[in-house]
Amino acid sequence: MEKNEAAAPPQNDGGETQKHYRGWKAMPFVIGNETFEKLGAIGTLANLLIYLTSVFNMKSITAATLLNIFNGCTNLVTLLGAFLCDTYFGRYKTVGFSIVASFLGLLLIHFTALFKNLHPPHCIADVCKGPTAGQMTFLMAGFGLMIIGAGGIRPCNLAFGADQFNPNTEAGKKGINSFFNWYVFTYTFAMMISLTVIVYVQTNVSWALGLGIPAALMLIACILFFVGSKIYVKLEATGSPMTSVAQVLVVAIKKRKLKQPDQPWLSLFDYTTPGSINSKLSYSDQFRFLDKAAIITEEDQIKEDGSAADPWRLCSMQQVEEVKCLMRVLPIWMAGVLFFVAQLQLQTYVVFQALQSNRRLGNFTIPAASYTVFAMLSLSFWLPIYDRIIVPFLQKVTKKEGGITTLQRQGIGIFLATLTMLLSAIVEDRRRIIALTKPTVGIEPRKGAISSMSASWLIPQLLLYGLSDGFGAVSQLEFYYKQFPENMRSIGGSMFFCAMAVASYLNGLLITVVHRMSRGSKYGDWLPEDLNKGRLDYFYYFVGGIELLNLCYFLVCAKWYKYKEAPQNASEIHLASKQPEKNSV
Repeated sequence: MEKNEAAAPPQNDGGETQKHYRGWKAMPFVIGNETFEKLGAIGTLANLLIYLTSVFNMKSITAATLLNIFNGCTNLVTLLGAFLCDTYFGRYKTVGFSIVASFLGLLLIHFTALFKNLHPPHCIADVCKGPTAGQMTFLMAGFGLMIIGAGGIRPCNLAFGADQFNPNTEAGKKGINSFFNWYVFTYTFAMMISLTVIVYVQTNVSWALGLGIPAALMLIACILFFVGSKIYVKLEATGSPMTSVAQVLVVAIKKRKLKQPDQPWLSLFDYTTPGSINSKLSYSDQFRFLDKAAIITEEDQIKEDGSAADPWRLCSMQQVEEVKCLMRVLPIWMAGVLFFVAQLQLQTYVVFQALQSNRRLGNFTIPAASYTVFAMLSLSFWLPIYDRIIVPFLQKVTKKEGGITTLQRQGIGIFLATLTMLLSAIVEDRRRIIALTKPTVGIEPRKGAISSMSASWLIPQLLLYGLSDGFGAVSQLEFYYKQFPENMRSIGGSMFFCAMAVASYLNGLLITVVHRMSRGSKYGDWLPEDLNKGRLDYFYYFVGGIELLNLCYFLVCAKWYKYKEAPQNASEIHLASKQPEKNSV
């Protein structure tokens, strides 16, 4: 990985010095809004499967399919939301509109529980009446508004918060680095509260009250966001960034037969749009076929202001370098997708493990889903320690802005995810053997015998999962924000959620393939309903092997990767382009 991660101060004409950055003074509004927004959204979604089956009388497979479609849409729609944000509306307007849409969506879902005519009657003697077309339409309207809200909030809220810090000062750079840690911390905190307090109210007190609380919390988030409006730094949209990307690709194809220049850092068309918010980038010798888009030919005409007369015939070196930034990120993004595949196992199958383990604590039986809280506790404890103690120590040792680079942190996260899978396999093997060879403590309906092994043995793998998330997930958020051009940072934020969406679909495909192919093996189906009759440990080893290969792939990509940099003088650019990168993992 590259020796210096931090880019030099942006060199543009965007009037950075005229902006009044409030930094941490704006954070009570930004992080407060983020916390209440997450409490509202997660407080509704955490127990939605139970709500659809118990109140709307849906079959389990119907409810699960509906939620899978909903979750996939909320992640994929972030690309559209980010595009609209960066192209037309800017982050402030996008987040403001989206958070109101989310509130209205939660309000509609709350109404489905509050008013009897908006949900089916309760089942009588196992005879259940399904929802009417009108009831489903009202429920889908709530889901639709939540999808719209997620499309704007998820990719833009993070970038909007980071925009409040001045990237040209040391204090601003440190603030940005800390902000990403606190962003994930608030998300984890919201998850813990939602999975405990709000879920308890929903299942043990009242669905109407339990869904009303998230709606009220989202309203508080709206109020906090708009109260801070006067102190925010609001970067305006600068037009479609994808148009510039398309121009580079089209012109590079048109000029593909031209000879590559000997000194591209000197001969390529160099022009920066006045008022651009993007940092001036230095020439890089990767993806050199794109350089041809900036070669000046006899047919190309230059305006008096120095810009190209036809941007579909001639692009600037700055445009080319911005496209190179995007292309360099894609291989790293693929490694992030496979990282999330491992994380998903600890969100699903660990619950099934807990169901067939001894969850008794005295006279109390711990709910199986509650064990995932230990991963969140691990992450919640780790992030403040890392941010306040470990980072300052590493900064003194490495002399780097964040202590270690974002790619180094992501590599550590993938390594820990691999260890998590191996540990999970060992624990599952032990749980299964005890269930088959020693007296059991009961029968789990529709599953099988409950092993006498304490479910507390699942806690170490969950703690390790939380640590891997603290390195891998947080570093991805920071990496996309810093490495995308400034006018595409919302799109960069959407890449994180798209990686999660692709990982979800990939994980579903992986489970289906393993389930079908293992049926004919001598060990039988690895993933049956009764884990005691399967080999979930083999599946964990399989996923661990995938993560190990992913780690090797990531190290190669990280070694090759070049962080975006601002240019120095021509001779330094020439030397930088000729010398091999000094990378460390």
